Amino acid sequence: MSEIPKKERFLRLADVMARTGLSRSSIYLSISKGNFPKNINLSSRSVAWLESEIDAWIQTRINQRSTTT
Repeated sequence: MSEIPKKERFLRLADVMARTGLSRSSIYLSISKGNFPKNINLSSRSVAWLESEIDAWIQTRINQRSTTT
């Protein structure tokens, strides 16, 4: 039986901030340093992030905590 692919969702900035606990400036600073998933341009004035990439970033942070304690 074939596996049903997970559908991707876009998360807007407010959703990303709520999920990660980071401020807007911290998110964009982390993107510029290469430590956070890059946003996707939806239009000339609208951006979003892939939910799967944000979830993976959160899981990586959890895993880092587990290895340092």
